Amino acid sequence: MSQTVLESPQDLIRFQLRTALTMENDSLAALKELAGAAKSTDVKKLFRHHQEETREQIANLQQVFRVLELPESTAPSPSTKGISRQAESLIKRAAPALRDQVALASALGNEHYEIAAYTSLILAVNAQSTEAAKLLQQNLDQETHTSEELRTRLQAMAG
Repeated sequence: MSQTVLESPQDLIRFQLRTALTMENDSLAALKELAGAAKSTDVKKLFRHHQEETREQIANLQQVFRVLELPESTAPSPSTKGISRQAESLIKRAAPALRDQVALASALGNEHYEIAAYTSLILAVNAQSTEAAKLLQQNLDQETHTSEELRTRLQAMAG
């Protein structure tokens, strides 16, 4: 079901959930690409670990749809598609010695977008369902932790 006009807070929540599901599916694909582009075993391992977390986040979003009694579906997420295209472009242009740094920086940009998306969604859902808000908070906590890991690794590379 596609809806062009959002007329109520419930419409907005449903749309945000649908785009969050797309966002996480896009992230899962991007993490696979970033792991492939990374040179160091350590950075590859970080991306693989976050793939597992992303699968958990997708399951949490699916549970939120059920808790809120909304039909599960996706909606376009042009932002995550753009972030992925930017990452691909940078990786193609980066010298092999910079691949890890470029991959980490690209992932950090995606994490910040996801943090903003979850923060907004939690604020919208909180009054409606504490269970849904708790599941979304788990996702936000994972994204925040990953963002900090990425920032720390980038800082170490910058030296």
